[in-house]
Amino acid sequence: MSHFTARPLSTSRLSRRHLSHGWAAIGASLLCLAAVPALAADEADAPKGPAVSVLKAAKSCFNNIVEVSGIILPREETAVRPERPGLKVADVLTDAGETVTAGQTLARLTLPEGGSVNVQAPVAGVISASTATIGAMASARGEALFSIIARGEYDLVGLVPTEDISKLAVNQPASIKVIGAGDIEGKIRRVAPTVEPNSQLGQVFIAIASNRRPAVNSSARAQIKIGQSCGVAVPLTAVQYGTGGTVVQVVRRQRIETKRVEIGLMSGGQIEIRDGLNEGEDVVARAGALLREGDPVRPVAAASK
Repeated sequence: MSHFTARPLSTSRLSRRHLSHGWAAIGASLLCLAAVPALAADEADAPKGPAVSVLKAAKSCFNNIVEVSGIILPREETAVRPERPGLKVADVLTDAGETVTAGQTLARLTLPEGGSVNVQAPVAGVISASTATIGAMASARGEALFSIIARGEYDLVGLVPTEDISKLAVNQPASIKVIGAGDIEGKIRRVAPTVEPNSQLGQVFIAIASNRRPAVNSSARAQIKIGQSCGVAVPLTAVQYGTGGTVVQVVRRQRIETKRVEIGLMSGGQIEIRDGLNEGEDVVARAGALLREGDPVRPVAAASK
């Protein structure tokens, strides 16, 4: 018969075993507790607020343009009449719209005592109007038989605001758009030295440098480039105007910042920012009153056009 002797477990061995398990449990608890603030920090850093379209403020160049609106007029128009009274139109050799040379016979007139005289063009150009009719009387004091646009030269005679007059000078090139006739090149021929007192508009004469023949009295608009400015540009929709000045909204650290800016030239849906904004800043593409200083947002790159 076997005998087994029961031996009591050592108190030190039990203590070490329980302590080992205890420290493991405490360590796990501490790890869990440490993870909670980390998760909370991640959640705090996560983007909040509405999504807004942003774009990078980029450099661009703007042409400084002065616009002139007016009508097309002959630069010089010559009236053609006979030198003596009592003559009758016997033959008409040309008509309105035709181009003539200096000395070309336009009509023949009969004298009261018999015989005939020729009416000749005093200058080359384009006949703008004719009243010559066979059998009609003609005299030096009557209505002109023909009107000639001398040398076929035309001007755009337009008006510009007083503040733009000083920016214009003779021989500056101009791009002219004539209604119904398309684009024509020209250059400034003369700038009037005075302005109309009521409207405060000054007169400008722009010579049309083209062989094309525009219709007299046609409406036209000219653009005159007087310089160029290069700087930071944003869309017009990114700019807000208010009593406090002109501002744009930018996104910094996922929050809205409002920046007061100085604007300049505009062209093609873009506006020049002369001061208050740096190249590369994230600008809200469409600024609005719903976004206020410090609002959290989620910036989304705007699609390029």
